[in-house]
Amino acid sequence: MSEFHISPIAKPLRGTIRVPADKSISHRAAILGALGDGETRVENFLPSETTHATLNCLRALGAEIETIDATTLVVRGRGMRALREPNDVLFCAGSGTTMRLLSGVCAGQNFLSILDGAPALKRRPMARVAEPLRAMGATILARDNGKLPPLAIRGGNLRGIDYTLPVASAQVKSAILLAALFADSPTTVREPSLSRDHTERMLKACGAELQIANRESRIHPTSRLAIPNSQFAIPNDFSSAAFFLIAALLAPQSEICIQAVGVNPTRTGLLDALARMGAQIKIENTRNESGEPIADLIVRASELRATEIAGDEVPRMIDEFPILAIAATQARGETSVRDAQELRVKESDRIGTLAQEIRKMGAQIEERADGFVIAGPTPLRGARVHAHNDHRLAMSLAVAALVARGETVIDGWECVADSFPNFENVLRACS
Repeated sequence: MSEFHISPIAKPLRGTIRVPADKSISHRAAILGALGDGETRVENFLPSETTHATLNCLRALGAEIETIDATTLVVRGRGMRALREPNDVLFCAGSGTTMRLLSGVCAGQNFLSILDGAPALKRRPMARVAEPLRAMGATILARDNGKLPPLAIRGGNLRGIDYTLPVASAQVKSAILLAALFADSPTTVREPSLSRDHTERMLKACGAELQIANRESRIHPTSRLAIPNSQFAIPNDFSSAAFFLIAALLAPQSEICIQAVGVNPTRTGLLDALARMGAQIKIENTRNESGEPIADLIVRASELRATEIAGDEVPRMIDEFPILAIAATQARGETSVRDAQELRVKESDRIGTLAQEIRKMGAQIEERADGFVIAGPTPLRGARVHAHNDHRLAMSLAVAALVARGETVIDGWECVADSFPNFENVLRACS
């Protein structure tokens, strides 16, 4: 287990930086490339343990994937109907995205697939994926009465369904949409709140017949996906940018520019919350790349005030709550988060572990079943804290350490490689 020792910054954060590629889109680009015909070039791919798990699973299903360099791939797809039965278990490492999205793909194949993962993944709920895929005709066996991995999937002969998600989840929605490509009739998916829509955008760009209205997606079966211009260019990750947005807001006299960040509106709930809190953030040079909006974000240190977050805003910032909590410790008043019970089943219980660790630094946080309440502003102090194998918690604690008094030591820092392996280098570049 590695440690990261970090002290308060001695000067403002300044400069222009780039953060790693979007992890969610990296997974999806590889999967769609494997389902496409011929070669697909994927540029600005995020190399991480979880994305490599997806690549290894796709190779086991018959796709040929060549690594040109660290962030460039060529995927030679098998086509929609030519994946092959894997010879061994599809090991998803710690990646819930890999397991859930590939469940949808494997449900459409007329063979047996077994998806397994690391111990932490074995604790993550899969019933919300398994139930709609079973309704479509797939046979799925799992531990704990069908709720927990590993998943054994006998696919093929799927039928279209009309399905309403009990909880907004882009991963579950994506699994159903991918399976629906192989069904015998259209499938409709409704969600209670709008979750990230990368899968829908990418499927439409690949020629899938997909109608979207409000929170409802209707997709038709297809026999072929045509990758636009035979390539995907992946934007930089908004969730990774969020750590530096908050760091610059909290460090006095700071001003940084974060280049080429994905600003898909289903992902940028944090920007809306920060605007209410008084953050000075400009969005400039907006453009589109491979169907996704990207922009440069310019952020200046700001005095923040508390806000409330609940309802439809929650899915649009589901990965940003740990770093929002750090901002809330320095905001005036009580910041409250509700309707975020999904945080309990992420890489860690992100409500429980967040509360446990930032209390060590002096934060005033009240843990609730579906969120938390944080009172501020509160002076933070350096402490020994633990990442709990959760990359987003680890980096949030690092940002807290920048504005704390005294040194902070973060145990389990190695998990940061899951999404932001060069975090320390980017931090040095602007401090």
